[in-house]
Amino acid sequence: MYPGQREIHDYLKRCVERYEIAPHIRLNTRFHEAIWNEADGVWHAIAGDGMRIRARVLVSGIGGLHVPQYPKLKGIEQFAGPSFHSSTWNHGVDLEGKNVAVVGTGASAIQLVPQIAPRVGKLSLFQRTPPWIVPRMDFAIAEKWKRRFRRFPLIMRAFRQLIFWRQEFRVLGFLGNRFVRGKATEIATHHLEKQVKDPKLRAALKPNYELGCKRVLVSDDFYPSLTRPNVELVTDGIAEVREHSIVTADGVERPIDVLIFGTGFRATEPLIGIRLVGRGGVEIHDAWRERMNAYLGVTVSGFPNLFLLLGPNTGLGHNSVVLMIEAQVRYVMSCLALMKRSKKRVLEVRPETQKDFVAEIYRRLEGTVWQSGGCRSWYQDPRTGENTTLWPGSVVAYTRRTKSASPADYELT
Repeated sequence: MYPGQREIHDYLKRCVERYEIAPHIRLNTRFHEAIWNEADGVWHAIAGDGMRIRARVLVSGIGGLHVPQYPKLKGIEQFAGPSFHSSTWNHGVDLEGKNVAVVGTGASAIQLVPQIAPRVGKLSLFQRTPPWIVPRMDFAIAEKWKRRFRRFPLIMRAFRQLIFWRQEFRVLGFLGNRFVRGKATEIATHHLEKQVKDPKLRAALKPNYELGCKRVLVSDDFYPSLTRPNVELVTDGIAEVREHSIVTADGVERPIDVLIFGTGFRATEPLIGIRLVGRGGVEIHDAWRERMNAYLGVTVSGFPNLFLLLGPNTGLGHNSVVLMIEAQVRYVMSCLALMKRSKKRVLEVRPETQKDFVAEIYRRLEGTVWQSGGCRSWYQDPRTGENTTLWPGSVVAYTRRTKSASPADYELT
């Protein structure tokens, strides 16, 4: 099961039971194919070990971060030791005392490096581009406050709202407010200077692009882990992988027993490995040949009764994406309720509705740090440089947009 899939399923199930839309839900560990049958107005899907499903409505809860991204490294096929991606961790590999290489310094690496650094013999961390990192600002809730939260739920609700608005405010910096972005940059710079005293290491960890252009990371223990005597930050590019070592562009060869890829996911290429065929036999990857897009990131013209969770341009760089998932599930439920009220079996977003929405998205992306921050990131389609993953606005704005489905946006038959 992919990260977050269980949470999506449980939330969807609660909503379905509340709205009394359907009698049951199927959850399968692997989805292979779905073809829209125009004559019957249903999806014919294959999942699990050949399980065949006939469904009027198809909801994809796969999201965008589920296809691992691997770097193209010369000689990687000849590496003799264990190698794996951080998302498919091999728990059978003992790292104790080993020479371990971690490729990548993104969100995956800052989580795994502090955990394995104390156990390994030597850790070589290969960095292409340093990330901006801000402090977690996390702390234990004192017992007296836990008692107050239990006794006065409104206090806990107010505390949660404080956390939400603290995060929500950050989007202003991404959207073009240089004062907010400047303050965030000061916080990240101070965090680096406070935790890394070695000027040479600190210089190697200082990004040369604007904060927010790439994903801003949150960690209190990543920088300290790099100051350990058994950890080396390697900034020279990998020239070649050999049977038991890695050679960098400067000619240095480092012995390696285990190779771990913390290189993220192919976020601009969701549904890879899944065949999804809509009206007229059009496969969704062909429909997205020019750019990945969907109305509100949820519905796609030409693919009736199909709903995407965390679809195109609905990711976040500033707040919890769970809030976006919840908004989308509520929107899907409103679409199903619209079908039920209208006594129609098929709902499909109008092409002009989707086209206007996509044009709006790209207008709003102009001037944001994601487009003009001086970097290339996994937010962008590598073919066009367009941001096809992030929502260019606040969670509040998206929640309002997806409050309920409008009959004017859809064709109902």
